[in-house]
Amino acid sequence: MDTSAPAVTGAATWRDPAWLDPALAWARECLAGLGRTGTGPPEQVHVRAWSTAVRIPTDGGVVWLKSVGAGSAQEPPLAAALGGWAPGRVLVPLAVDAGRRLLLLPDGGTTLRASGRGVDAGAWEALLADHARLQVEVAAHADEMVALGVPDLRPERLPDLAAGLLADDDALLTGTPDGLDPALRERLRGSMGAYAGLCRALAAGPVPASVQHDDLHDGNVFVTGDGFRSFDWGDASVAHPFLTLLVPLRVTAAALDLPSGSPVLLRLRDAYLGPWREFAETAVLRELAGLALRVAPLARALTWHRILRAVSPDERPQWQASVPGWVAESVAPGPLDGAAA
Repeated sequence: MDTSAPAVTGAATWRDPAWLDPALAWARECLAGLGRTGTGPPEQVHVRAWSTAVRIPTDGGVVWLKSVGAGSAQEPPLAAALGGWAPGRVLVPLAVDAGRRLLLLPDGGTTLRASGRGVDAGAWEALLADHARLQVEVAAHADEMVALGVPDLRPERLPDLAAGLLADDDALLTGTPDGLDPALRERLRGSMGAYAGLCRALAAGPVPASVQHDDLHDGNVFVTGDGFRSFDWGDASVAHPFLTLLVPLRVTAAALDLPSGSPVLLRLRDAYLGPWREFAETAVLRELAGLALRVAPLARALTWHRILRAVSPDERPQWQASVPGWVAESVAPGPLDGAAA
């Protein structure tokens, strides 16, 4: 039976016994090597076009079998590497098969969202500071991460990548109701020089590239007794680390009903910047964070584009508006716009 990882995936892929049975067999082999056995039937509790997760009860507690699509192929090797470099800050896999894009994961416990603290600004401050410490700790491994297959979205590369996306009619859904407005597209193409300037300023700054989660929210971190454990690296890249701020600031603003530039969001930004003060003074870090938030939406659009190219064409329409949507966000007010400081 062919057990190779499919090049294009969808919900039908993950539910197909031709894929699922060999994947579960791999999980059983890994568990046997760990001296553990299943104690009940596996339950496929999560199915998306680009990933799936199966809950497996064992005599040593619940474990999770996860697989990702080709657009997130970096997740298994990256999760394993981060588990070696910063085991106290991430969910460490029990086993990975990078070629088949499989991970066997321990149960991480309760997410910040499930804990009910996703509406607690103090919890978000602690989370962002903790995540920044992770990025600081692994920044020296940026080139190693790229060698593992983690997408390289460092600021030096972003202008060319963004220009390529703006030239892609299919990605931008040109001529469709969900497509990018043609006038906005031309405006953005004409402003690529300014975008390149922002990227050069980020690249020239004192903060090194590191892992960039790109989907850091309260559902992607576990709460532990001594902090947080990040997981779900399917959107991750190597980039300027401050791009990470885009999603959590937006999610927090929505959860707490905060306007752009709210003092609460500024406190979250500064909590995140705290661990980076070994590289520069606060004023410089705040300036770089502002630049990163202007650059980040187009980088987020590139992430969605990468993931969706590996999704089955019949399932892609449900999600494909995310690409032009994030492109449009690059000219919309950001979470810190209008702030006094």
